[in-house]
Amino acid sequence: MANIGYFPGSFDPITYGHLDIIARALKLVDRLVIGIGTHHGKSGFLTPKERTDLIQAETQVLAKDTGCEISIETFDNLVVEAAKAVGANLIIRGLRDGRDFEYERQMAMMNAAMMPGIETVFLAASPETSFIASSLVKQIATMKGDISKFVPPNVAQAIAQHVANE
Repeated sequence: MANIGYFPGSFDPITYGHLDIIARALKLVDRLVIGIGTHHGKSGFLTPKERTDLIQAETQVLAKDTGCEISIETFDNLVVEAAKAVGANLIIRGLRDGRDFEYERQMAMMNAAMMPGIETVFLAASPETSFIASSLVKQIATMKGDISKFVPPNVAQAIAQHVANE
């Protein structure tokens, strides 16, 4: 049986922190589905299409290097339901600090109660990326700050273009 991982998030924008977790998750699974959460009541900084395109561009080399299949999908329902829909048996979650752990632990227990066949795996952020948050990247970008240390060049360019068009 293949291990299929589901890595959910807003990825608005994808950061070096996300890419760190993706690269490490690829060592654990045969296939990784990256789930971009979309919510009817929230509008994202980048559109789901923009996020999908950026994630695709940034993960192509990782997929090739590891031989692991990566696919990207959007979802607007419960994470555990989205994971089940793609046949995932693992939900991958990145942890930056203890606050993340408490929240994610509670979510993992709720998900396990709803869908006992899907396990949650926590991957601790690497020290180099543990402080990066998409929300802070967006805040810095909207204030015309340099985000190049937090996101890949093509992501920084897409965000700069988005900010310039506002």
